[in-house]
Amino acid sequence: MDLGRWVLCFCLLALFLPTIVSGNAVFRVQHKFKGRGKSLDALRAHDTRRHGRILSAVDLPLGGNGHPSEAGLYFAKIGIGTPSKDYYVQVDTGSDILWVNCAGCDRCPTKSDLGVDLTLYDMKASTTSDAVGCDDNFCSLYDGPLPGCKPGLQCLYSVLYGDGSSTTGYFVQDFVQYNRISGNFQTTPTNGTVVFGCGNKQSGELGSSSEALDGILGFGQANSSMLSQLASSGKVKKVFSHCLDNVDGGGIFAIGEVVEPKVNITPLVQNQAHYNVVMKEIEVGGDPLDVPSDAFESGDRKGTIIDSGTTLAYFPQEVYVPLIEKILSQQPDLRLHTVEQAFTCFDYTGNVDDGFPTVTLHFDKSISLTVYPHEYLFQVKEFEWCIGWQNSGAQTKDGKDLTLLGDLVLSNKLVVYDLEKQGIGWVEYNCSSSIKVKDERSGSVFRVGAHDLSSSYSLTSGSILISLLLPIAMLHSFIY
Repeated sequence: MDLGRWVLCFCLLALFLPTIVSGNAVFRVQHKFKGRGKSLDALRAHDTRRHGRILSAVDLPLGGNGHPSEAGLYFAKIGIGTPSKDYYVQVDTGSDILWVNCAGCDRCPTKSDLGVDLTLYDMKASTTSDAVGCDDNFCSLYDGPLPGCKPGLQCLYSVLYGDGSSTTGYFVQDFVQYNRISGNFQTTPTNGTVVFGCGNKQSGELGSSSEALDGILGFGQANSSMLSQLASSGKVKKVFSHCLDNVDGGGIFAIGEVVEPKVNITPLVQNQAHYNVVMKEIEVGGDPLDVPSDAFESGDRKGTIIDSGTTLAYFPQEVYVPLIEKILSQQPDLRLHTVEQAFTCFDYTGNVDDGFPTVTLHFDKSISLTVYPHEYLFQVKEFEWCIGWQNSGAQTKDGKDLTLLGDLVLSNKLVVYDLEKQGIGWVEYNCSSSIKVKDERSGSVFRVGAHDLSSSYSLTSGSILISLLLPIAMLHSFIY
């Protein structure tokens, strides 16, 4: 699979109350590294930077910087302001605000190697924009009461990333333009009022042109997120799902109740900033893995983190070592070697699904997740395969262990995040097909396909176009 060639159309399903026009919303989303090959070293570097945010003790609403096969690395083309202008924002399930670079910004990128035109937002050029003061309710929701606040002072934001990059600015309010789903495979333009960050200073990678975008669209569970803002006004339910097909490149991302297929859920661990669930056991080829019963908990980071913004999957050393030994025991004659100082690899000419065992992860409430060899092994050259399972103790900046499941195990499954019931579930699914989503106002069920927006989207050679119903993830991000 060429991880740099996914191109996505992003669809947001917004279920409006009777006093509001009923509908679903659509964003156009493209892969951040479309058509650009990325090395294994870059893949690992992405996860390391992301864990710099996840594994910290300070709760900050930070945006993500992920690998091409991650939902967190797709970027959406959205409209902001009146008249509407287009902005390309990175879709990040690991942060809680939307922010874009603004006019007068210091060190904001002016060009991008991603093939998109960058635009600086100017609130003076929009007839629907409004400043957000430090005494505004939103400002208190975002960072608590501001000492010394008085009328006329702006509500400020500051985001610091684990790799040292940062963005600072102030909040504004304006229309965000998108398309609502008005029927089966049908959309209609609409908008909603959202408070977002206006960036006036960037540093580090955010100021470079190699991977530059106009900003970051965070879909966390905090009150400052776009999901929470729309939900508080009665426009959406706090239920979303995603389905990424790493075989055909198809996918679905949706907000709203999924009627078909049916999905059972496992409870979220309470009082955690991320999507944490309780893993009970691992089976390799049907045999339970012999690990300590508390191996999947690590200090104050309880449970297993589900993060579609991370590429691989990470286990504590006491789990990772017996897991790899058990997997490789079925092929004792393999000659292992290391690629890019990070990945355990080997040459294999047969069908990996026939030669290696499936790995089944068991969770609370009897929910299980099966990962097949062609999913946890990835091909880097003809006949050369590398193992996607990683040792979290050796990878993280502070050397601490954690259990984190990324796209390695989430692909080819419909994953449902039900924040109203406080649970997550999944089911194996054809992510290039379609799902049925319920409109809460009318009770109607709309079918949304993975390819319903492809006809009007221009692609480069070798790229794959898919549609995604946008999910809102509740991953908070931290720094050390």
